[in-house]
Amino acid sequence: MDNLDRVNGACKPSGRSQPEYLFVDRGEQLKKLHCHLVYTIPLSLIFSSDLGLLVNRFGVQPKVLPMVPVQLNDGSQHVEGIALLRKMVLARAFPQLNPQQQQEQVTQVFDDPQTLDRLCQISGGHVRNLLVLLYSCLQQEDPPLSRSCLERVIKGYRDDLGLAVTDQQWQLLDQIQQNKEVGEEPEYQALLRSLFVFEYRDGQQRWFDVNPALLETKRLQP
Repeated sequence: MDNLDRVNGACKPSGRSQPEYLFVDRGEQLKKLHCHLVYTIPLSLIFSSDLGLLVNRFGVQPKVLPMVPVQLNDGSQHVEGIALLRKMVLARAFPQLNPQQQQEQVTQVFDDPQTLDRLCQISGGHVRNLLVLLYSCLQQEDPPLSRSCLERVIKGYRDDLGLAVTDQQWQLLDQIQQNKEVGEEPEYQALLRSLFVFEYRDGQQRWFDVNPALLETKRLQP
């Protein structure tokens, strides 16, 4: 059941939020459909004090699909993550070729392999963001896409994203940039919902970081 993660988080007259009411209070009803089910749920429930009740209702621990890591929590590049994103873009461009052949054709799509890496990095590992940025480039010029075209698209994306951030949120983003953690408060959940902050996991650790586009704004520059 897709898109239920977008359920409005407003409180009902009982004082319960809509996600809590739907998945925790009415979880037994959601389980009774006689088929295999996968529900997408709001991320706020993962940080809720009702997480234990949620697990009891459904009998499984919620599984989080994090971003593809583009850098480690120490700021160094996540080589494997960038390689996977690069591979995904080229597979869409040349689906009929094998991975080695796809790599050899990179300059048919981008003026330089570094332009593709820049696209992968600024996406933050968010696949939909990556494809939106790529499509925006294709609306401006035909392949091979130039670095200058990509930078224009990135600037527009960065500026639009920055306009939506409040002064209080800038302060929270600065804290997250420093400690790579988020709290349980609704303000932090709003940052995640708005894609201002991404969650990463690489099998050994879990951390949060600011959307790379916002990191390039003056408000978050060192």
